[in-house]
Amino acid sequence: MALAKFAEIKEFMLSQIEIGAWPEHSRVASENQLAEQFSVSRMTARRALQELTEQGILYRTQGVGSFVAALKSQSSLLEIRNIADEINSRGHVYNARLLQLTELPCPTIIAGALGLKRNEPVYFSLIVHLENNQPLQLEARYVSPKLVPDYVKQDFNQQTPHQYLSFIAPLTEAEHTVEAVWPDDFTCKHLMLKKAEPCLRLTRRTFSREGAVSLAYLTSPGARYRLGGHLNFALPNSTEDNC
Repeated sequence: MALAKFAEIKEFMLSQIEIGAWPEHSRVASENQLAEQFSVSRMTARRALQELTEQGILYRTQGVGSFVAALKSQSSLLEIRNIADEINSRGHVYNARLLQLTELPCPTIIAGALGLKRNEPVYFSLIVHLENNQPLQLEARYVSPKLVPDYVKQDFNQQTPHQYLSFIAPLTEAEHTVEAVWPDDFTCKHLMLKKAEPCLRLTRRTFSREGAVSLAYLTSPGARYRLGGHLNFALPNSTEDNC
């Protein structure tokens, strides 16, 4: 019963945040208020508050209470854009070539990134994204079955993994690493490189409010792809428009 009530309290608090009843940095119900509202012990209410705090959804101020945390930006380094939208925005035609969509024993390095155990099932997709029928990006993605149980049932010729994951497990946080890599024969074949040439690899781990959702390796020919973005910086103590 305590577990059911505990889950009920968490869902109630998350729903209040999602509908805007508790905006960012607003104070949420206290342990005493939640215990009384749900007819549970303070320990059960405290557990709900503690786990939401550990997930980064709340933050606590000693002696004051618990507050709604600001969502971590998805675009603090690079804007996360759906590659199909990115290509279409240039007036070009997007299509995809699905190479693999399966369940695998989770490798150690992936297990650590997604909060899984070694050899526990993990979903894997391998897709070539094309612009005007020319390969632009090879996407290798590992996805947590716990958070996205129907991932391997999707048709990724019709939608991108990014589109699907954004709908099923809305992103609250992302980590990016960008590096230059020398492609192997497999990558050269599927990116249609006549000879090995430097490629750009973006490693991206994404999170929803429930935890790590996916780890993706996005590899593109350096001569065909570039990363960029635009950041706005507020000037302190100034009301003048930025130039």
